[in-house]
Amino acid sequence: MSINRKKVIENLSKIDIGGNDEGLIPAFGVFVNQLPAVFWNSFAERLTRQVGVDLTEAAEFLLVNAAHECGYHTGYGIITSEEWKAVIAPMVEQVPEDILHGAFAVLTAWGWAKCEITELVPGERMVVRAYDYYEADVVEYGAASKPGAYMLQGISAAFMDLAYGGPYDVTGKKGIRTFRTVQTKGIECGNEYGEFVVSKN
Repeated sequence: MSINRKKVIENLSKIDIGGNDEGLIPAFGVFVNQLPAVFWNSFAERLTRQVGVDLTEAAEFLLVNAAHECGYHTGYGIITSEEWKAVIAPMVEQVPEDILHGAFAVLTAWGWAKCEITELVPGERMVVRAYDYYEADVVEYGAASKPGAYMLQGISAAFMDLAYGGPYDVTGKKGIRTFRTVQTKGIECGNEYGEFVVSKN
């Protein structure tokens, strides 16, 4: 890997990003918003608890799918942005592997998740380890019975789609959902870190 994570995180953290008059933050070729982590966590918790046991799996799938679609389109915006070209692109030597490492450095720099790739078999499998992420905040109320980092599950699969699923498709009809993620560990469950194993569908 030729990506200097420390340098990427340090340089991106210096970029002053603020909201516009509509409350949106235009950066990295996409529009994002800033909401408290508790908003997203409570939304996911309410959704999965209130649907009933027979629909819990479907609700969790929808949460992961939303993150997968967002990660696919937002991820593409990030890796084609001016900020990416200035900070990360000069370090990229091996495509798409270095791009994947750079994308996870962006997640860390933006405070979405302190995470990195710990294993990568190009086009086949990736293991991501996350040492901090907002979906783990629920552990403050006691360890969860099962992993529930839906955002990181979806984004991890989406980033593999962008790397190995074929050309980016703005319609989301091709190239997406070629990979899936299984969360094997979670801080929310009392583990030291979250672990996300991405493999082909």
